[in-house]
Amino acid sequence: MTAASTARTDALRALTIPRHLLPADGRFGSGPSRIRAEQMESLRSVSATVLGTSHRQAPVKDLVARVRSGLSELFALPEGYEVVLGNGGSTAFWDVAVFGLIEKRSQHLVLGEFSQKFASESAGAPHLAEPEVLRANPGEVPQAVASAEVDAYAWPHNETSTGVMIPVARPDGAGDGQLVLVDATSVAGAASVDITQTDAYYFAPQKAFASDGGLWLSVLSPAAIERAERLGQDSSRWIPSFLSLTSAIDNSRKDQTLNTPAVATLVLLAEQIDWILAQGGLAWADERTRTTSGMLQSWAERREEITPFVADPAARSQVVTTLDVDESIDATAITSLLRAHGVVDIEPYRKLGRNQLRIATFPAVDVEDVASLIEVLDHVLDSTADA
Repeated sequence: MTAASTARTDALRALTIPRHLLPADGRFGSGPSRIRAEQMESLRSVSATVLGTSHRQAPVKDLVARVRSGLSELFALPEGYEVVLGNGGSTAFWDVAVFGLIEKRSQHLVLGEFSQKFASESAGAPHLAEPEVLRANPGEVPQAVASAEVDAYAWPHNETSTGVMIPVARPDGAGDGQLVLVDATSVAGAASVDITQTDAYYFAPQKAFASDGGLWLSVLSPAAIERAERLGQDSSRWIPSFLSLTSAIDNSRKDQTLNTPAVATLVLLAEQIDWILAQGGLAWADERTRTTSGMLQSWAERREEITPFVADPAARSQVVTTLDVDESIDATAITSLLRAHGVVDIEPYRKLGRNQLRIATFPAVDVEDVASLIEVLDHVLDSTADA
């Protein structure tokens, strides 16, 4: 570290940000994400009738039905597609898919930490063949390639660790017997999607849906349901009951989960789905997140100290913006300063190991708060430029 950069770091640590510049809500985390006050009020209002009651009884089952019907409307589900949910987050769904959706071999696009994890689960499964893995450097987009050797293609719609989005479309040349499994954990409910291009569009609710973890949800196609039922009846294939997709399908049709769910998570999720629908649905959420992420990308383009990590504008996420900070400036000093002033969770993904800011713009993040964050960052950089 040079003397100049040391001096700037010291200046950052000593700086005070004027209160009037700060966002009304300083939570910009990539997950768990900010929860709206109205969601918390809804949680309080049902505390005596839903929380602490049996999940096999009408109040909680009605809540699950509300979530399932709301998602069906939000994603405009075609006939035969179903909303299925189960205990555990998206990490659990990777294992559910390894047991109940991938028949023999899968193809994985790996472009960051989370896409790598699903590929590793498939590679470690003793009943599956070694998966085809197509890699790209972090910040870049690999392309799925039709292969007669696989029965499932898997990739993330949005790679949270790097801020890359991949289009959701069946690979050219993919056959009828090949499923498309898309990890939508950090972007479901925030970006438009043609659900017919997928067979399992799965996610957890702690990102765009502004809830808590511990639950997975998936929109399943008729082909995915048929695959799950067939594999579930295969006596030579051992499937743990907790990871049984057929069990999750059966329970979801009864508006329940196999084991006791976190009911508060369901309440927050249902409220957020209803709110997004009331604002204009997925088209509204898509426009809002494009606007807020676009503000950050435009800011980066006018600041010589800041560079978008994802070089291709078409590949940049509309919900997780990753920005490289010039090496002469300690990004951790910036994030620490902002955290001390109530602007939190804009640190980079830890395993990426870059001098970087990572800022989430899920639907609950107001345009005004993003504008204020940019003003704060301008103030911080300008105030310490001559240190």
